[in-house]
Amino acid sequence: MFRRTRYQQGSVQREKRRKGPDVWVYRWYEVGSDGANKYRKVIVGNVVTLPTEAVALKAAHALRIDANQKSRPAESRPSTIAELIAHYRLKELTGEGNARKAFSTRAAYECYLDNWILPRWHDYKLHQVRPVAMEEWLNNIQRAQGTRAKIRNLMSALFQHAMRYEWADTNPIKLVRQSAKRERAPEFLELEELQLLLSNLALRERTLVLLDAATGLRVSELLAVRWEDVDFKALELRVTRSIWHQVVGDCKTEASAKPVPLDSYMAEDLLHWQRITPYSTPGDWVFASPTMQGKQPYWPDNLMKRYIRPVARKAGIHKQIGWHTFRHTFGTLLKANGEDVKTVQELLRHATSRITLEVYTQAVTSHKRAAQSKVVKMMVNNVGETRVEMPI
Repeated sequence: MFRRTRYQQGSVQREKRRKGPDVWVYRWYEVGSDGANKYRKVIVGNVVTLPTEAVALKAAHALRIDANQKSRPAESRPSTIAELIAHYRLKELTGEGNARKAFSTRAAYECYLDNWILPRWHDYKLHQVRPVAMEEWLNNIQRAQGTRAKIRNLMSALFQHAMRYEWADTNPIKLVRQSAKRERAPEFLELEELQLLLSNLALRERTLVLLDAATGLRVSELLAVRWEDVDFKALELRVTRSIWHQVVGDCKTEASAKPVPLDSYMAEDLLHWQRITPYSTPGDWVFASPTMQGKQPYWPDNLMKRYIRPVARKAGIHKQIGWHTFRHTFGTLLKANGEDVKTVQELLRHATSRITLEVYTQAVTSHKRAAQSKVVKMMVNNVGETRVEMPI
């Protein structure tokens, strides 16, 4: 006789985190390839947005789709945003399909879900989310334009997820008039401002900023570089990993994990830094933290807040500088030099040229290293060739 497939409710348990509020974890079992039961779990939400076990279990309703695929899947169809988010977390954030998502991306998504989307749309039915209400909500979020755009895009991704499972017919977020074309252009430094900043920074910060502004690396990639990744002979920088909150992971996209050209001036700067830093063996981080005995690289926020921004303000630069400012500055200077969109795309390591075109306009063709070298010469033109020993 065939064994009857039993319908399981699953359970939720409260678990502590080292930082932040406790979370609710949904647990269930599934039959493995060997026929044995295998327990699985996924975070449903935190105790702030889901204050009781009953509320958390209700939010985990959609997860029973996976726990009961052979019994009563129709009864496990998600109806609320909270249930949809629980299923999205399982399939997109903690599932097998997450192999190419960087740790920083997952952490940001969890933050947006817990702090913004769940508190506002928790009990809303999928068909009750309307474009007008969505636009009003997005416009009232007291965060930077870029943050609001990411929250909007994540909400859109939730409905795309629902449409793939045929739980929703339309994506209402696509109809929101607050579109990308109205977003503010990203902040960048004028050439004179960048030259002024470089001329005033100490050796460690100057090397970091020049490398960032002349490669377009994301700071998570920049601080994850080890000396073994620097090929001084081939003048290349191998980008193979990223680090965020001291968690080492994959690069943001497959396109990100490609070699980056290294201008000879930048290579000389790196060699100069290698002679100064106490952590200079092949396996060491290029920007290893002495406080952590070289076991971890520096924390980017600490360097920016304590060293780079104060120097910028003292030099008369009053823009809100962040690490991504240097990446945008690199792209802007490439555009000013008339580089073609494919070159800009590959130097910035965007996944598609569409991303590049949304931020930078198209120009004429050139080779990547030549394009980078022109930018470096622009940056260091007024700095001079004399290397001044500065305190680290």
